[in-house]
Amino acid sequence: MKRVLWLIPATLFLILPAQAQTPAWEISAGYSYLRAGLDGSSFGLNGGYGSMTENLNHWFGGRLEVNAYQGTEAGKSVSAQTITYGPLFAYHRIKPLTPFAEVQLGAVHANAGYLGISESAWKFALASGGGVDFNINQRAAIRVQGDYLMTAFLSLRQDNVAVSAGLVIRFGQK
Repeated sequence: MKRVLWLIPATLFLILPAQAQTPAWEISAGYSYLRAGLDGSSFGLNGGYGSMTENLNHWFGGRLEVNAYQGTEAGKSVSAQTITYGPLFAYHRIKPLTPFAEVQLGAVHANAGYLGISESAWKFALASGGGVDFNINQRAAIRVQGDYLMTAFLSLRQDNVAVSAGLVIRFGQK
C-alpha cells in the first residue's frame, strides 16, 4: 500500500505537460557504456553516470559529470572513472526536446589492467559530444547522450566512445 501511495505523486510529477522554460539546475543519473580502445583493439565497460548542470540562460551553462565503469578485459577485472567539467550549449526553447552540446576537461582514473597499465593511475581526460533531453514536463526529462572521450595512458592517446541514457530532474527557472 505504501508503494502505491508513493507512486501517485511520482506519476503526477512526470505526466504534467511540458513547458518551454529554462531550468536553473538539472541533476541527471543513469546507465553509461564505454567503448575503450588502444591501438586498434577495444573492449566495452558498463557503468553509470551522474551530472549536475547550472544553466546561466536559455543556451549556456556549465556541467559537472562523473562516470564509473567496470568490466573484464583479457580475463582481468578492470574499472575506470571519469570526472569532467565544462561549458554546455543547450537550446531550451523547444517544448518536446532540448538538444545540447558540451566540451569538458577533467581526469580519468583506471585500475591496473585497464588498457594494459601496470598500476592504478589518474590521467587527463577530454570529453566532447552532445545529446537530447526528451522533455516529459518542465521538471523531468529522459536524456540520451554520446561523447568522444580522449584519454592518455602509457604515453599514448586513446580514442574512446561513451553512450549514456538516464533521467533528468530540473529545479528552478531562469
